[in-house]
Amino acid sequence: MASVPTALADDERLFRDSVYQFADREVRPLVRTMDEHARIERPLIDRLFALGVMGIEIPEAEGGGGASFFHAILAVEALSRVDPSVGVLVDVQNTLVANALLRWGGAQQRARHLRALASGTIGAYALSEAGSGSDAFALTTRAVDAGDAWQLTGRKLWITNAHEADLFIVFATVDPAAGRHGITAFLVERGFTGFAVGKKEDKLGIRASSTCELLLDDCRVPKANVLGAVGAGYKVAIETLNEGRIGIGAQMIGLAQGALDHAIAYTRQRKQFGRPIAEFQAVQHQVARAATELAAARLLVYHAARLRDAKAPFLAEAAMCKIFASEVAERTASLAVNLFGGNGFVKDYPVEKLYRDAKIGQIYEGTSNLQLQTIAKQVLG
Repeated sequence: MASVPTALADDERLFRDSVYQFADREVRPLVRTMDEHARIERPLIDRLFALGVMGIEIPEAEGGGGASFFHAILAVEALSRVDPSVGVLVDVQNTLVANALLRWGGAQQRARHLRALASGTIGAYALSEAGSGSDAFALTTRAVDAGDAWQLTGRKLWITNAHEADLFIVFATVDPAAGRHGITAFLVERGFTGFAVGKKEDKLGIRASSTCELLLDDCRVPKANVLGAVGAGYKVAIETLNEGRIGIGAQMIGLAQGALDHAIAYTRQRKQFGRPIAEFQAVQHQVARAATELAAARLLVYHAARLRDAKAPFLAEAAMCKIFASEVAERTASLAVNLFGGNGFVKDYPVEKLYRDAKIGQIYEGTSNLQLQTIAKQVLG
């Protein structure tokens, strides 16, 4: 296994702190309203583009930041410390959509779409279907060769960023009999004939982040919009998702840090029996354990991201960081609710939202059971 540092360099720490300061100043006042109305307002999205966090790895020549995957992870962590909904908006944009284009896009595709993704276009990644959740490649969306174009027909579900997106990476099969070897990735634009964004889900958590169905009815996609090669969609999807799981790990450690921040501040000012509850050993030990678990989760996430940037194997590490960080986030958010007491159960205080937000970490981009399968295969051979 490659040995890579997990400590932050000065520029990385400065970047993470500057993104957090932005989130604290620009996002925090909007969190409750965005959660209640289940949307991220466009002016905030525009400020995220202006900040540069929507195209972190996109080369400077194409309008992006020209930074590393690790920088994208730091941005997701910092934003999720304030609002995991904003964190996942940025995460999908960078670790799934831009990442797939950077790796698999042809010269014309990169020239057309990367600059747009860095300057104002939001992207979405459309793999899941009603019958293909954990079995992601049992998809039924079909692509038929229509001469000068492909015609896509099917229905995608649970697509993050779909309400705001103008560019969608859509996976369909050109030959069901070929199994995974028929799966192909297509770049679908919102205005294409036969394409529509459908129902927006009413969710438990990360409510401001849009999750929608996509409807494709003989949607015409130019031949030039195949991402990678025909039949290479399985490889595009699985390798992109492996990286995306590190992004979810970053979202979860940011969420856990935010919950712990709130809990520490509250226990210092909440008094019982004449003194702050932070002075009680039982409270101190719970906070200490949460801080220890969070530190371990952060190291797992950072280590996986460093391995990816070093071009070293990171499949098991990505799965490990996702499952562990998501579990730590749920436990830490639950502890925060407990320490707030009755106040933790009402919407006037911030921790009930983080508790709701935490649950998705063990579900999307591969459930915890799938992560365990991935880890077991790597460990057992």
